[in-house]
Amino acid sequence: MFLRGLTIARGRFQPQQADKGKRLRFNEQIRVTPLRLIDENNEQIGVVELEDARRRALDAGLDLVEVSPGSKPPVCRIMDYGKWKYQQKKKEQKTRRHSKQSELKEVRLRPKIDDHDLKIKTDKAQEFLTEGNKVQFTMQFRGREMAHKNLGLRTLQDICTTLEAVSKVEIPPRMAAGRRMTMVLVPDYQRNKKPKPATDKPPKTDSTKTPTTSTPAPQPPAPADVSSASPAESPASSTPA
Repeated sequence: MFLRGLTIARGRFQPQQADKGKRLRFNEQIRVTPLRLIDENNEQIGVVELEDARRRALDAGLDLVEVSPGSKPPVCRIMDYGKWKYQQKKKEQKTRRHSKQSELKEVRLRPKIDDHDLKIKTDKAQEFLTEGNKVQFTMQFRGREMAHKNLGLRTLQDICTTLEAVSKVEIPPRMAAGRRMTMVLVPDYQRNKKPKPATDKPPKTDSTKTPTTSTPAPQPPAPADVSSASPAESPASSTPA
């Protein structure tokens, strides 16, 4: 191959960066003038020059952010850009958390399962439910086990009782196609809410006030007993002259 006379451009390879969300130009990144300005009180200032808008943002101690670059003229707002980015991040996290769809997890059992294995599978199902997923319990019967369906039904009912604090029954135990008995539990968000413990606080007393003691009311003096008075103290009797 003849490569004589060809110029090959060499440079550092720069991979394309993933889009990290909405980015806005602010402060010194804004180059367009004039622009339409909205102040920190959400009031329309009108079309002003770029230097005037920057001066207003500097006086307010905030940032000048280009919120609508596609408009003619572009729209800029005076606001706290760091606070706005933080609020947008929290909104995105909340949206992703609520948009997560629940999955259907399956737990397989046998009618003659021992208590230890049943506890392990029940704890795993409880973990699925607390994560917001549905759980389908599948009881598999083999051979002569079909004659003892009541054992599988009893096991599924015990699981319902064990997980009733975090779940509710969506599909009760029933025979499916083939040799299977299925049951579906879904998370119960109302029961997952822990009630606040009631604290019995003693009534507040004002320590600055001095306790007042009630003084008994004065009692009237008892009447004198005339009959029990001595002869000397008794009044003189009048004798006829």
